[in-house]
Amino acid sequence: MLAMQRCNSSGIIGSFALSNHTIMVQTPEVEPLVARNATRPPSNPTAAGLTMTLGILFNVVALIILAKAYHRFRRRSKATFLLFASSLLATDLAGHVIPGALVLRRYSASTGSTAEAASSVRGDPSNPDMSCLFLGGCMVFFGLCPLFLGCAMAAERCLGVTKPLLHTRLVTTARSKMVITLIWLLALCVALLPFFNLGAYTYQHPGTWCFIRVMEGTKATDLAFVILFSGLALSSLAVAFVCNTISGITLVRARLKRSCSQRSSARSHDTEMVVQLVGIMVTSCICWSPLLIFGLISATCSYSNTHFNDRDTYRGLMMTGVRMATCNQILDPWVYILLRRAILRKIYRITKRQASFKRSMFRSVRWEVSSFQNSEKNNCK
Repeated sequence: MLAMQRCNSSGIIGSFALSNHTIMVQTPEVEPLVARNATRPPSNPTAAGLTMTLGILFNVVALIILAKAYHRFRRRSKATFLLFASSLLATDLAGHVIPGALVLRRYSASTGSTAEAASSVRGDPSNPDMSCLFLGGCMVFFGLCPLFLGCAMAAERCLGVTKPLLHTRLVTTARSKMVITLIWLLALCVALLPFFNLGAYTYQHPGTWCFIRVMEGTKATDLAFVILFSGLALSSLAVAFVCNTISGITLVRARLKRSCSQRSSARSHDTEMVVQLVGIMVTSCICWSPLLIFGLISATCSYSNTHFNDRDTYRGLMMTGVRMATCNQILDPWVYILLRRAILRKIYRITKRQASFKRSMFRSVRWEVSSFQNSEKNNCK
């Protein structure tokens, strides 16, 4: 999913003629001028293409690191976590490529004439085509999958930290693959609901991306679909927060109790995975919460006809939300790359060196001051 750029649509609406001290509005010129401004092609899609390229590059690098780690920890408890993490990054990669290709294809149509650009880039919200329906389905599918996978990873780690024996008996590679498949199927079923007349996908402002109908002509089915989508996503974030909190508290308690040395290696792996899960959860909350909340508020207000005068404000909020949601697929691989145990150890060593250096400098300064004071006292005597 890519953050779409706004179309430049500013201009003078209507013209005025002054005759015999009376202002006459020339209404016949309004529609042609508005249509002329509406057909202005969108801006250069260089930023969108650069974002897509960076997202693909980061996800591929993270997948390579995960593949090497999975080969190394294949028979350990970390293998299940690495399998879920690989599925998460693969989903983010597909969510970057498929919707991004559709958006760039719409932008590439702007290289023609102005009329052709308007007909191919700016869609009609009241009459979405198949590409819009497919793009809207991709938005829902690739939005729910990472949140569901993050929730499943948090639940799996919570079980592994609190009940390690039960985790060893219940969680296997085959069952993990089955859970991942079920998550993808559940997200696909939700994304296909508008094709069964529960909700609808339509073009969103400025007409270059598609999502659930939340602005104009919102019906009861659209509101129900938005509530379902936002409810599932926010519930996944809430469950992940609870599971990560329990895992973190359990690890802190084990750390304070100074468990035996043979379990210290396993505890360090658990700490690394929980830290990565917390990073993924925080990133998902920051990136996805605005779109989920703004979409829910917009659909509710549109259905009750209470925000007609503030429609431009809600359009701007939706654009901000989809831009932030796009960042999630770029930041997820960096969360795993930067929060690995090797990187955390290096950061810890650097911080420890800096702290020890400052402490030694402080001690040397205190020694010099104390020696100077002693010499002054001796001189006075």
